[in-house]
Amino acid sequence: MTEVFFYHLRNAPLEAVLPGLLERSLRRGWRCAVQAPEERLRGLDDHLWTYSDDGFLPHGLEADDGASQPIVLLARDANPNGASACFLIDGAPLPQDAGSYERIVLLFDGNDEQALGIARERWKEAKGRGLDATYWQQDEQGRWERRA
Repeated sequence: MTEVFFYHLRNAPLEAVLPGLLERSLRRGWRCAVQAPEERLRGLDDHLWTYSDDGFLPHGLEADDGASQPIVLLARDANPNGASACFLIDGAPLPQDAGSYERIVLLFDGNDEQALGIARERWKEAKGRGLDATYWQQDEQGRWERRA
């Protein structure tokens, strides 16, 4: 069954959290899809090349033939690289084919009321669709604690 993780960002921005989650997914042997609004994709693309002096995350934009990459960044509900993990950013909707993923990770800014509202809607939708949803929140040290 597909796991849906809701990650409530409290003490670190998305740009600090996403690379580590993607690295762990790749270590598991998973290909990844990162879905976000079109206007956010180029910034994420640049960030994933430069976030670390020690390495990079192999990725590409779907629009630039990124579907052949282990990580594809896209603005639509699709799985062009056969990803096992799907990361949803900035209110991206749950995939229609959610069952085709092993894990879906919805990241949201806990300091943004609109983002909280969208996350609550997505939680209800995930539960209503019978998906195995869990809620994770950052503690003061930035570690993830399961809350629901």
